[in-house]
Amino acid sequence: MLRALALNCSLKPSPAVSSTDVLAQQVLDALAPHGVAGEIVRVVDYDVKPGVEADMGEGDQWPTLREQVLAADILVLATPTWVGHMSSVAQRVLERLDAELSETDDEGRPILAGKVAVTVVVGNEDGAHAITAALFQGLNDVGYTVPSQGGVYWNGEAMQTTDYKDLDETPEPVAQTTATLARNAAHLAKLLSETPYPAP
Repeated sequence: MLRALALNCSLKPSPAVSSTDVLAQQVLDALAPHGVAGEIVRVVDYDVKPGVEADMGEGDQWPTLREQVLAADILVLATPTWVGHMSSVAQRVLERLDAELSETDDEGRPILAGKVAVTVVVGNEDGAHAITAALFQGLNDVGYTVPSQGGVYWNGEAMQTTDYKDLDETPEPVAQTTATLARNAAHLAKLLSETPYPAP
């Protein structure tokens, strides 16, 4: 069975209710019928130090999260939208993943090559497309492969207070996009596990 890890980059520590958590869980639920088991980790619950090394020293809890990231076949990077941008927590995750650029497997491939990444963006303001593009680029830079239609988002009405977690039901376009994302991500992860990228 394939494994997925959803990194919830909400600014809210547990156990606060998080819209990002809701949509990330829907992605994991959609992956399950395709043979993918997953879990959500809320990054802000850990002391992730700033930096671009795999371990930033005393007190840094990124190494614990890194072990889970490396063990997962599919990374779900989920972020809220704040002032039109990804959360500072999501940005920090990308910065910490930068350390993997110098890590290779036994055959010289980037250590994250062969793993799949998808994105989740929620918010009641504009910015989802730009955030998705930035996440895709950053994740691809460090070695992840992004599947076709590998991002899902929800934007609420601008300048209003309704959050994704407040909705009575999932909007049909979001549900359809989530299903497509899951189907394509699981398919790609299986292909890459069976046929890795060629070694240099």
